[in-house]
Amino acid sequence: MAQRTLARYLTEEQRNKGVITGDLKLLIEIVSRACQAISVAIGKGGLGGVLGEAGSDNVQGEAQKKLDVLSNEILLDANEWGGHLAAMASEEMDLPHLVPNRYPQGEYLLTFDPLDGSSNIDVNVSIGTIFSVLKCPEGADLSTPEAAEAAFLQPGTAQVAAGYAVYGPTTLLVLTVGDGVVVFTLDREQGQFVLTQENVQIPADTKEFAINMANQRFWEAPIQRYVGEMQAGKEGPLGKDYNMRWVASMVADVHRIMTRGGIFMYPLDSKLKDKGGKLRLMYEANPMAFLVEQAGGAATTGRQRILDIAPEKLHQRVPVILGSRNEVDRVTAYHAA
Repeated sequence: MAQRTLARYLTEEQRNKGVITGDLKLLIEIVSRACQAISVAIGKGGLGGVLGEAGSDNVQGEAQKKLDVLSNEILLDANEWGGHLAAMASEEMDLPHLVPNRYPQGEYLLTFDPLDGSSNIDVNVSIGTIFSVLKCPEGADLSTPEAAEAAFLQPGTAQVAAGYAVYGPTTLLVLTVGDGVVVFTLDREQGQFVLTQENVQIPADTKEFAINMANQRFWEAPIQRYVGEMQAGKEGPLGKDYNMRWVASMVADVHRIMTRGGIFMYPLDSKLKDKGGKLRLMYEANPMAFLVEQAGGAATTGRQRILDIAPEKLHQRVPVILGSRNEVDRVTAYHAA
């Protein structure tokens, strides 16, 4: 039987199910090719001169790695000419990037974190790209980058597609167009993504959790309670032993949960309270929440469903608790108690 490539899968979703439009199909294909180019750059490592600091900071005030900058440029260059986009927004840029006038404008908006987990670049640990697609509202003002920001401020429920690429031992593309979650593996010889897993389902229960334990002294009481109960193991109220896994690369941690279950937490704490959280709603929380829910999991801030949040600004930060449904429901209930 012929391999089902990404192009074939998207064609079937368009032709047989009517889930996506032709423009969305082409947009996702272009994003996937950009991810391939990023994968090649990462694979060269020190040979390509792409490791180390870029000597600049992003809008978040974080030091940019050379690969952060390169990945951002690859995604911008790949997507601005295709005619499928009205504008793009990147975690690495203060304002949206408008499609130049010399190119046709499309009906979609693309947001992305070009290289998630970039603090791990120099130590050769899995990192990734996260992206999300929205419909551009009719009549949106795209005259300037400042005016265009309002078009992006849509809740996560408005996403029409989301995905991430994992750059690890193999390069994977994990995707949803609102019809479940599928996984593609990059065949380097063919130069294309091939479908390797359909109907991904996150187990409802788990014995693994991911959290930065160094922040324990800053956590709120519900998280202190939940992590304490997990650490108590079989003798504690949860009645089972847990293992902790923490890669400090959201893509890697979430992909492990997609593969075998677990719960990922970057909760609100006293250190982050003024910022609203650590992770960015538009670039990280919303696309990951969409994927996790499509795979049968749950994603909340501890107090509300992430996909229901009405964004107030492009770089808004939120707490994130996602993964196996029963565990996420437990933590969310602790916040309500």
